[in-house]
Amino acid sequence: MSDLLSVLLHLVLVLKLAAPVTFRHHRYDELVRLLYKVHNECPHITRVYSVGRSVQGRHLYVLEFSDYPGIHEPLEPEVKYVGNMHGNEVVGRELLLQLSEFLCEEFRNGNQRIARLVQGTRIHIMPSMNPDGYEVAAAQGPDTSGYLVGRNNANGVDLNRNFPDLNTYIHYNEKYGGPNHHLPLPNNWKSQVEPETQAVIQWMRSLNFVLSANLHGGAVVANYPYDKSLEHRVRGFRRTANTPTPDDKLFQKLAKVYSYAHGWMHQGWNCGDYFPDGITNGASWYSLSKGMQDFNYLHTNCFEITLELSCNKFPRQEELQREWLGNREALIQFLEQVHQGIKGMVLDENYNSVPKAVISVSGINHDVTSGDHGDYFRLLLPGTYTVTVSAPGFDPETVSVTVGPAEPTLVNFHLKRSITEAAPMRRVPSRGQGGRARKKEVERKPPQRGPA
Repeated sequence: MSDLLSVLLHLVLVLKLAAPVTFRHHRYDELVRLLYKVHNECPHITRVYSVGRSVQGRHLYVLEFSDYPGIHEPLEPEVKYVGNMHGNEVVGRELLLQLSEFLCEEFRNGNQRIARLVQGTRIHIMPSMNPDGYEVAAAQGPDTSGYLVGRNNANGVDLNRNFPDLNTYIHYNEKYGGPNHHLPLPNNWKSQVEPETQAVIQWMRSLNFVLSANLHGGAVVANYPYDKSLEHRVRGFRRTANTPTPDDKLFQKLAKVYSYAHGWMHQGWNCGDYFPDGITNGASWYSLSKGMQDFNYLHTNCFEITLELSCNKFPRQEELQREWLGNREALIQFLEQVHQGIKGMVLDENYNSVPKAVISVSGINHDVTSGDHGDYFRLLLPGTYTVTVSAPGFDPETVSVTVGPAEPTLVNFHLKRSITEAAPMRRVPSRGQGGRARKKEVERKPPQRGPA
């Protein structure tokens, strides 16, 4: 009898832990409480932090999942989800709150898949990039006809048209030569963007993100860069044209992973539109300038896609559970995609880390760089690649690497100081007069140690 009672008590406990969450819309204060609720339930694997404030002073909160919250562990990739960039597109916001609860609950329940993900990945979840716009849209409610109410921030600016335009520069560089990654920003970029945009850019620059998705609504499709078309106008009207990145095949694969893990996105027919496999090149759909997706790819190491998740931008609460069930597996599978390609450390001869080393892959005209700890991550499809790592003051190193379909291939680099780093000869005048020959003395500076 005691054994039976023990089993019953165990079942009650399991059912309590697995109790269904309430599917409803969350205003700003409720969102904040939910994030801290998750943190309190999983304090050892979560951290709540803010990257900045909106126009009206609301925090842009992020919930981090990691086995060491707040710390970048070398060789552990950083990945992010951003929702509610358009304040009236709310499904992504609610999905990310549900995902936060799900990750915490499943980790506590001993789900090995979720445990591996949390222990091997640093996950950052920003449910709302535009909390001011959301409050306007939520005040209107789902039953009114204001389709665009709350889309923009409190200054009336569309945040997905507010990032520095780097596409123009990359198109020029591809044609005439120049950097193919980490394109610099104009000196006055901060004065050209909104507070929310500035906060997110500084967030992107503070962490070496590898993979990202930006959650939107109004369609059902996985959209990959480039978003901006090369051809702006043809005979007086705007033309859309497929504008692939050098990593086009990889981006298509990332988009298909989400689409086919989704409940219905892969079917193609949604919201009156048809997208084969449920994916599209952004510029092929419609050209978008100054978007966040392209900015990630051109200014940082991060590969981002845009997920359009619902025909109705602000659905009724009764529809949220269906959306969660349709997206749950896709959200997890996309996070797992950060574990592919190659990764490793870039070190000097004394085993000091070499940050900002350039990792180039032959045949793909887009490089990435090593982070502050000297670790790098390069997403690649299965295959054999020639990879070269270079850094100022070092001889480049080239290796051949085979990438499999599962875990990333670990490839470390040990760069040697270039012999050309010795100081040039300088002339030291002799004490002689007039036309007497001057003696040359060669001074060599001691070799400098690599950055720690």
